Amino acid sequence: MKTATVSSSCFHAYTSAFLQYPNHMKPAISNSNMKSSKFNRNVKSEIEIRVCVNKACSKQGSRETLEILSGISPPNIIIKSCGCLGKCGSGPNLVVLPEGVLVSHVGTPMKTAQVLACFSTAKENDPQNNLKSLALRKKADAELDNKNYEQALVLLSQAAEIKPFGGLHLIYKSRSSARLGMGDVSGALEDAKKALNLAPRFTQPILFAESSRYLSSLSAAYICQGDAFLEMEEFDAAEKSYSSALQTDPSIRRSKSFKARIAKLHEKLAAADLP
Repeated sequence: MKTATVSSSCFHAYTSAFLQYPNHMKPAISNSNMKSSKFNRNVKSEIEIRVCVNKACSKQGSRETLEILSGISPPNIIIKSCGCLGKCGSGPNLVVLPEGVLVSHVGTPMKTAQVLACFSTAKENDPQNNLKSLALRKKADAELDNKNYEQALVLLSQAAEIKPFGGLHLIYKSRSSARLGMGDVSGALEDAKKALNLAPRFTQPILFAESSRYLSSLSAAYICQGDAFLEMEEFDAAEKSYSSALQTDPSIRRSKSFKARIAKLHEKLAAADLP
């Protein structure tokens, strides 16, 4: 088993969260190897964090932990839910793969952000900034729900200016919707493209405000791009974006809002007398 090394700041975050390891994969952590600047990530650049959402951990707040991680994780860290990790009395629990590091008592937003920061390769990975940005985006999404596009745009721009080490693709996705609502079609398209370029393989679910349902963040970004193309009457590009959204998340086929988009596209094609 490879030796896991952590920085002193990360080690403090782990111990404050009561770091635990399964006996069959216990790595060695000692004062001598704590000088390493980062956890040993040489084996695999992309890591995966799985959060237990079984009954005991859910009661201790693991679903909130999962939501926070999904909202602030960078592109190289995949966030997923999982079943019981065997530490039911120490939840919420999560495991970091491929190292197999089990972290317990991750029950507050700050501890959640600290654990994520320890495994991030970003140069700027201040957990507090990440949480500030997340809070601003949540406020903005509430404004989007109420069609307060200008206020949402202000909040999302503030969130982007913080430069969080994760979650930027979600900020740009939401800002694309705000700009489209204000009639800034070119700005909406620009932000949708930024969201796609930042995290082209992001598939973890988010709540899409317009339809009040969960779908992959990548699919949501494709939908925003398609909406912008549709308003620009670039119908081929809009159809391609919607098709990409459907390929990424086939479940949206049942969504009323997605069906309405496709119907609107067909109406515009018919009005323009295009096949």
